[in-house]
Amino acid sequence: MTLSDQEVSPDRYLAIAPDVKLGRDVKLSKFINLYGCYIGDKTKIGAFVEIQKNARVGQSCKVSSHTFICEGVTIEDNVFIGHNVAFINDTYPRSTTASGTLQTESDWHVETTVVKKGASVGSGCTILANVTIGENAIIGAGSVVTRSIPANCVAYGNPARVHRQFDPHLEFHNESIERSIS
Repeated sequence: MTLSDQEVSPDRYLAIAPDVKLGRDVKLSKFINLYGCYIGDKTKIGAFVEIQKNARVGQSCKVSSHTFICEGVTIEDNVFIGHNVAFINDTYPRSTTASGTLQTESDWHVETTVVKKGASVGSGCTILANVTIGENAIIGAGSVVTRSIPANCVAYGNPARVHRQFDPHLEFHNESIERSIS
């Protein structure tokens, strides 16, 4: 039998556990892995994304391909997550306990991260544990976020630093902010 002779299920390349809570009109790309998480209404999840248990993605978000959202991450509504963004939930990761046995869930605790409403996280960013990215904040591509970022600002670099504040009521997103970082 050739590949063209096979009937291919549209869900063939989706790994979605039964405990996942999907909102209305969620768009899912192929090659995703979702388990124990919540995805809000009208959110789009790109290819090769993993979202772990106890993670939450709000409404009208876009999570681009190759992104990893681990347990303990909360992404509020209207957030953009670029390609290949990695969230971290353990400040001091280890594979084994002091006695040398492999760690289990009972050997560590989840450290949380929050991305507030309307924020944008550029492609290739790493977001460490125990940080909050403020409402409407923009994190430049390739940044490493090691501490909380306030609302209504542009931050970038390694480590990410605030380079500009803005008033979201007075400035149009793309045009004015783009000029500030170029």
